[in-house]
Amino acid sequence: METKTPRPQSFTGTVVKTAMKDTATVRVDRYEKHPKYKKYRVLSKKYLVHNPGNTVQVGDKVTIVAVRPISKLKHFAIQSTVSAVIE
Repeated sequence: METKTPRPQSFTGTVVKTAMKDTATVRVDRYEKHPKYKKYRVLSKKYLVHNPGNTVQVGDKVTIVAVRPISKLKHFAIQSTVSAVIE
């Protein structure tokens, strides 16, 4: 019998802030239907993400992945940049 290793949780979002050292704030949007009113809406959540070397900029689309806790609020790290902002 094989044991399956669970994949870590991952999301795709937009970088909204990079003012901290080795940290970026990423907004992850999800599209959800309201249970009572049946209207679709966009819900968003912000995650503090480990950004070693401050490699991303505001506006970049990134993929984040769950890692061991790095600090009190940082539990995700940037895995890859999906699309970068052109200045």
